[in-house]
Amino acid sequence: MKILVTGVKGQLGYDVVREGESRGLEMFGTDVDNMDITDAGQVKQVIEAYKPDAVIHCAAYTAVDAAEDNQELCRKINVDGTRNIAEVCKSMDIPMMYFSTDYIFNGQGENFWKEDDEKQPLNVYGQTKYEGELAVQELVQKYFILRISWVFGVNGNNFIKTMLRLGKERGAVGVVSDQIGSPTYTYDLAKLVVDMIQTDKYGAYHVTNDGLCSWYEFACEIFKQAGLDVKVTPLTTAEYPAKAARPFNSRMSKDKLVNAGFEMLPGWQDALRRYLMIN
Repeated sequence: MKILVTGVKGQLGYDVVREGESRGLEMFGTDVDNMDITDAGQVKQVIEAYKPDAVIHCAAYTAVDAAEDNQELCRKINVDGTRNIAEVCKSMDIPMMYFSTDYIFNGQGENFWKEDDEKQPLNVYGQTKYEGELAVQELVQKYFILRISWVFGVNGNNFIKTMLRLGKERGAVGVVSDQIGSPTYTYDLAKLVVDMIQTDKYGAYHVTNDGLCSWYEFACEIFKQAGLDVKVTPLTTAEYPAKAARPFNSRMSKDKLVNAGFEMLPGWQDALRRYLMIN
């Protein structure tokens, strides 16, 4: 199977290509230097020349706070870029996998979000990722949409790296304690992605590592497992102002994933342990 992967320099794209290659699949990783997804002509040229059996679209604008001041660029990448890829997948009649986010929901309450629940994005990033979803659903018959959250991987910046750096520099950090969700390790996610792209079980799914925590609890576990003595102070969202609004409730139901016959990702604490062993 030949698979084209966008965003190969990012956390997820990097792991997806490595996982596919480890299973003997033919993986072609692209990034802005060899396929600018905002250039419709280039996207068409590159994908049609490679003739993949499927496209896994990992490239995205993910700087959540910066997106509030760079709405045009964020939309150009997350919406227009996604639409450009979807158009080619439609014309070639091949599957496309797109990654979305917990940020498409309003983050209220304590219930687990289901795939078809109402979408009410709280910020520019969430809105553009949702519009990307709509483009994929509109154009591609054979689509997978995977909503993920709190992503971390070896290739790129993430919350764990930030906490370890700040903890070592300052010996103390303040972390938001009233936003609840689930971390997602790209190494674990990549295994599911490669499993799923080889099936015809199309549709939207929620995928994260198993278990829930607050950012504060996540930080405490990071320092505990890393063996660092860092004072962690819980903060409310109001005490930690950010440019973009964040959801309080990012609990996402994985029932559909399990019902489709896919394995749940391991617990987030175990994922963190394995991540720290190689970082």
